[in-house]
Amino acid sequence: MEKKLFKVVITAIVVKDGRFLILRRSPHEKKFPGKWTVPGGKLTTADYVGLPKDTPDYWYNVLEHTLKREVKEEAGIGIKNIRYVTSLADANENDDPSLVISCLADFEKGDIALDDSMSDYAWVSLDEAKSVDLIGGIYEELEMAEKTLRGEERGEWKK
Repeated sequence: MEKKLFKVVITAIVVKDGRFLILRRSPHEKKFPGKWTVPGGKLTTADYVGLPKDTPDYWYNVLEHTLKREVKEEAGIGIKNIRYVTSLADANENDDPSLVISCLADFEKGDIALDDSMSDYAWVSLDEAKSVDLIGGIYEELEMAEKTLRGEERGEWKK
């Protein structure tokens, strides 16, 4: 089997006043057109190589910087207090495999301004999210985020 490098993707379950930000993917998007999701995107070397290293050998907080950039690009807002929720991987035959790191983040500032990859947005409660056409697995991630917000043990992702 041919070895492929993973794309690293990071997503944010953004919470504001107890509600979660969801975005609807534009109908022209190749993957999951018209489905609802949370903001996020791919890590690129441009996210860190132009910055000074934090130690003689390493850059730190590269995922956090990437997530802040992606949320700003897709939704126009700032986030803070980023924390881990879960991870997933895919390996589609016609694409490089992806490692997706899902995080919870607090809304910090700004007004929603969508880029052309998204066509709509909503702030939803966990209960309201049940009736939305979310990409598979995201509802369960929202459940995990809700548990984190309530100070409960979130456990691992499960359906």
